[in-house]
Amino acid sequence: MSTATRYTPIAIVLHWLLALAIVGAFGVGLYMTELPFSPARLKLYNWHKWAGVTILALSALRLLWRLTHRPPADAPMPAWQAKAAHATHHLLYVLFFAVPLAGWAYSSAAGYPIVWFGVLPLPDFVPKDSGLADTFKLLHKLSAYGLALLVLAHVGGAIKHHFIDRDGLLARMGIGRA
Repeated sequence: MSTATRYTPIAIVLHWLLALAIVGAFGVGLYMTELPFSPARLKLYNWHKWAGVTILALSALRLLWRLTHRPPADAPMPAWQAKAAHATHHLLYVLFFAVPLAGWAYSSAAGYPIVWFGVLPLPDFVPKDSGLADTFKLLHKLSAYGLALLVLAHVGGAIKHHFIDRDGLLARMGIGRA
């Protein structure tokens, strides 16, 4: 068990970069799907794909960092809250990978290649198939909504700890004082 009270600066930066990227990609995803077919919609789809690949890369870095660096000691809280927090974090990590991979698979199956930032073409990892595209589109959508709900639960828990419990939990991730 670690005696540190805060995450490492790299863990904190990865946390907040990933948080901003996920919120941004989700917002763009909601907005772009309601637009009529246009160059602006195509541009937003590309930005959304770029964000997804970036989220995937940041997630891999964050997981690698987490596996090689001890987190701070668990904050004191009731056992059920600790279990809920650990389950939420594990599900968040699963969805950090599942959402962009389902989106990438959808794009591949639909026949729309991803060229990261317009420079790096990424391989299609599923064959072009409209039925498969429909399946991955639904999986991407449902997992993205699941991720959004978990993010809201995570934020809600952090806010509860900050304003109700006043236990300094947010300081572990760089906000406030311990």
